[in-house]
Amino acid sequence: MANEKKPLDKIRNIGIMAHIDAGKTTTTERILYYTGKKHKIGETHDGEADMDWMEQEKERGITITSAATTCFRHDIQINVIDTPGHVDFTVEVERSLRVLDGAVALLDASQGAEPQTETVWRQADKYGVPRLIFANKMDKIGADFFMSLDSVKDRLSKKALPIQLPIGKSDTFEGVVDLVTMKSYHFEGEKWVNVVEGEIPADMQAQAEEYRENMIDAISMFDDELAEKFLGGEEISIELIKRAIRNGTIQNELYPVLCGTALGNKGVQLVLNAVIDYLPSPIDRGEIVGHNPDNEKQEVVRKPSLDEPAAAIAFKIMTDPFVGTLTFVRVYSGVIKSWDTLLNTVTGKKERVGRLLLMHANKREEISEISAGNICAFLGLKETQTGHTLCDPAKPIVLEKMEFPEPVIHIAIEPKSKADQEKLWLALSKLMAEDPTFTAHSDEESGQTVIGWVWELHLDVIVDRLRREHKVEVNTGKPQVAYRETIFQTATARGIFKKQSWGRWQYGDVELRIEKLPDDKNYEFESEIKGWVIPNEFIPAIDKGARETMAQGLLAGFPIINVKVVPFFGSYHDVDSSEVAFKVATYKAFKEAFFKASPALLEPIMSVEIVTPEEYVGTVMGDLSSRRGIILGQTPRGSATAIQAKVPLAEMFGYVTDLRSNTQGRAAFTMEFSNYDKVPEGLAKKIIEERAGKIKGMDEE
Repeated sequence: MANEKKPLDKIRNIGIMAHIDAGKTTTTERILYYTGKKHKIGETHDGEADMDWMEQEKERGITITSAATTCFRHDIQINVIDTPGHVDFTVEVERSLRVLDGAVALLDASQGAEPQTETVWRQADKYGVPRLIFANKMDKIGADFFMSLDSVKDRLSKKALPIQLPIGKSDTFEGVVDLVTMKSYHFEGEKWVNVVEGEIPADMQAQAEEYRENMIDAISMFDDELAEKFLGGEEISIELIKRAIRNGTIQNELYPVLCGTALGNKGVQLVLNAVIDYLPSPIDRGEIVGHNPDNEKQEVVRKPSLDEPAAAIAFKIMTDPFVGTLTFVRVYSGVIKSWDTLLNTVTGKKERVGRLLLMHANKREEISEISAGNICAFLGLKETQTGHTLCDPAKPIVLEKMEFPEPVIHIAIEPKSKADQEKLWLALSKLMAEDPTFTAHSDEESGQTVIGWVWELHLDVIVDRLRREHKVEVNTGKPQVAYRETIFQTATARGIFKKQSWGRWQYGDVELRIEKLPDDKNYEFESEIKGWVIPNEFIPAIDKGARETMAQGLLAGFPIINVKVVPFFGSYHDVDSSEVAFKVATYKAFKEAFFKASPALLEPIMSVEIVTPEEYVGTVMGDLSSRRGIILGQTPRGSATAIQAKVPLAEMFGYVTDLRSNTQGRAAFTMEFSNYDKVPEGLAKKIIEERAGKIKGMDEE
């Protein structure tokens, strides 16, 4: 039963992660079928997959939003999240990995470790998520398990360890050899539901023995008893081998590699067994560490136990047309019941939990309570957002927040009718609550509504969702790049604001220094004011004035980044000084210093990888160079060539169409944000001229 409390060691929270088209959703569909969760396999290419339930997902054949489901195998509860593989939806992977205990990384065995595989692997590294690797599509033409294994060791981790070998490949793939049991496994019956154990084929016996010895040698460091038996030449039991593999996997020192074909229904059952045998339970992952909301330096710990105070993190918001806003939550400790009151330690406000829903993609099962180690959706939360902590009000804790990239693309949108105008902002608010990388604001000068996102396909999906889900028709403008401004030198300046307003004088006087910060730091403020030249009560106003100035920009109205602000002198008046006066004085000082500090316009640079047949390499590289791209290198990728480059985002709009045209539709590319870099002088001048009038300072306050 889904609603019964499973012991924590009987729970697995896993994600399926990979490059696009590696077969994540197909694998998840097989997991549901082989665990009895569903009785018919839905195929992604037919638009029937349970986990791809959005209309856009069915049409495009890709996963856009993470879907969650719960199933059971061998008395183990497996909570599965199927994550997107398209680089445009990598934030969905990020927030899923934040709350998972383990993951299955899929490879297309004909391609090996691809660019997005590397991206999601780094995300899993960030959160220390233990992983299995499944070389999928072993029945595909060009499939090569050993090439895939080498690519994993080259691009992902040298700790990858094969625990299976394929029997055949491409159209001759028929099963696997398990190096733990030293048996072969074939699949029979309807949908190959029966796993049949047999002897290892004679022509594979020597290879299997060699790989098994290498495996035992590698895992011996994770179990003293096994190491002792191995060195003494004694027989080693299957249970001992599994224990050592599990220990190494949970410590992130080992990544077991399996193989099979999800679409061909061979091997997924063994992946499920490996999830149970090797991936961690919530207990294995151990206690979670947060901090006191009133003191960031004070560590607070919660153990994965039903007896601990409740602590949970919201990792996803979704608007359901039938029940309202759903907040997906991972519970780390304690038990939460319907109608409990929890404290949101990020907002400082209490939230009343409404109904609790166990999710299966977009279907729901109501439950009365949710306990530590589980994932479910809360209905009724009003102000909780992605990354917020919910906990027992009497025992507050703040869990580690999630960080998301800022939008680098913007477009102006306008409703097609007055009726659409009234619905637009309500719809945008819901979409912003769902996706922390999506923004919307009203441009004060043009009066336009401007939306922003991180990747090009995102915007396409957003406009589509506005039309379908929220019944709002909009016209869209041309995509705009999110430029930034910065400085390259240190400069000082003084700003004095003295003005009579409504019969009284306003007075503020600030002398400050601005310094260039590293690329990974946007803003720092450090006061060097000594004595009482400026009272402490006005220092926050200087900080606020600097932040507001940076937000509005000075060169062309784009936000300023990578700047440290250091006020070090000034003066005040006992009667006439105020926070407003010091904010304006700060603006004046900052503005003067900014233009003395070698200001420049920055543009987002994207890391791009194109995989193309050899005959088009020259054409592709020439096209990238014409887009101001810098070629970083090229590497063989199966029968094709992978080209790595860095290209300004401004030059990449519509690239997919040109690439298809240049390669007869045979090339593919991935793109993700890399860094900001200086815009060439001539182009910067043009952008600044076009943006003239966008800067609204405080000079006239």
